[in-house]
Amino acid sequence: MAPAVAPPLTLEGADAFVWHPGPPPALSPVPRVAAVEGELLQGIEGQRRLLGDNTLRFARGLPANNAMLWGARGMGKSSLVKAAHAAANAERPGSLVLIEIAREDIGSLPALLNLLRAQPRRCLVFCDDLSFEREDADYKALKSVLDGGIEGRPANVIFYATSNRRHLMARDMIENERSTAINPGEAVEEKVSLSDRFGLWIGFHNCDQPTFLRMVDGYAHRFGLDVPTEELHARAREWSVTRGGRSGRVAWQFVTDLAGQLGRSIPA
Repeated sequence: MAPAVAPPLTLEGADAFVWHPGPPPALSPVPRVAAVEGELLQGIEGQRRLLGDNTLRFARGLPANNAMLWGARGMGKSSLVKAAHAAANAERPGSLVLIEIAREDIGSLPALLNLLRAQPRRCLVFCDDLSFEREDADYKALKSVLDGGIEGRPANVIFYATSNRRHLMARDMIENERSTAINPGEAVEEKVSLSDRFGLWIGFHNCDQPTFLRMVDGYAHRFGLDVPTEELHARAREWSVTRGGRSGRVAWQFVTDLAGQLGRSIPA
């Protein structure tokens, strides 16, 4: 009548997995990561160099920092993480495993790290769009594994996260802590210190029109979309106006629409 014994977790057979805390806990392999080539991520060359160097050092077995990518929406934060993982494995095949953990499962992060501690491969644990709301205590689990705890972070694990918020929490959450605490300064400091535990902070900002057009040109050239430059730019500017902004995501959506109109296939 006892439940079946869960099979041991293994990182064989794939370079990317999705974490499911269970019960029973499981790592689902991802046969193909939906990644954009790093060279196509225009306007974030400095960010790409910083994260790429950090990731490659880790894949080589050298010291590296946990990283927080924060800032404007649609500017390639999560795409850059996946591109850095792909670049590291291109240089050192099979050296680095990408493991995605969902925001709602962040409380199970200590359990995941304990399971990965005994694995022979190096692991990049990634949480996309990480943030915390009022009455959300999951940030304490994250704090405990980044630098705290007597065990510390496993030597074969690094943690990357993306967020639209610099300090991972809404302003009203910080203000609420300040207004209700006995010592407001200490309460705010305790929450803001979470972001301080990331050794590498990389900011992303809204792009200007020339950068947006460079993004469009890069995608159009890569996928062989034969449209005269003047027409391409005019249509791209019109598309950005209808979307109310410019970003890498908007450029990709425009190119996807354009490819469909031209009857050309591009990666999903």
